[in-house]
Amino acid sequence: MGKPRLEGKVIVVTGGTRGIGKGIARMCAAEGASVVISGRNEQDGSQVVSQMAEEFGTKALFIQKDISSEAACRELMEETVAHFGRIDGLVNNAGIFPRSTILETTEELFDSIFAVNVKGAFFCSKYAISAMQETGGGSIVQIGSTNGFRGSHDLVAYACSKGALRTLNRNIGVHYARDGIRSNWVTVGWVASEGEVELHAKMGHSVDQLNEWAATRVPSGRMQTAEDMAYGVVYLLSDESNQVTGTELSIAGGLGI
Repeated sequence: MGKPRLEGKVIVVTGGTRGIGKGIARMCAAEGASVVISGRNEQDGSQVVSQMAEEFGTKALFIQKDISSEAACRELMEETVAHFGRIDGLVNNAGIFPRSTILETTEELFDSIFAVNVKGAFFCSKYAISAMQETGGGSIVQIGSTNGFRGSHDLVAYACSKGALRTLNRNIGVHYARDGIRSNWVTVGWVASEGEVELHAKMGHSVDQLNEWAATRVPSGRMQTAEDMAYGVVYLLSDESNQVTGTELSIAGGLGI
């Protein structure tokens, strides 16, 4: 076996306590990275890092933060550097996606979505870039969505937030390449994450129903998994992708094309 693909790297994953973020964090740890995850639930976060340390023998740290404020984003990066000495990778995964059409969307709902999905990613990127400039570069991965290209009728504010994230990705990818800092976007397909399952459960839809719909609606014939996303993210965080920046990698089984 070759050497782990992320050996010696320090990776921060926002929203890493469950779902896609948890899957990404676990694969980063399996590939030798020291992993910092952030989230709002201390119990879930502590459990995830404990499991990663035990299973993979790598260093893992949970930092409880709500990244909807600039201060929290700055503190997350500063605490990571204080603990591990550097930041080599950032995965902007944290996001919320309450359903609402444009006619139903209130200012409060709009602001709450943009606070996490856009402002959080923006300021986490800002302070990660500052840290990466001190140590010779790094890689940022923006976790996007098929909704970032147009969006579902009842996910309009979420779709707009992901559209903003696409612009942020290209801006960073071009303007910080000379510093050895890369930024790439992953288009997430239809994943049965905890949040997605809970959302559909409120509408009376079971996981079995979701799988049945995916069999006909997703060109590949199935929903994607957190592991599917993690494989792509690990590649973008690794040195294998050192000339890849400002791009969009679709891991959506052909959905949205």
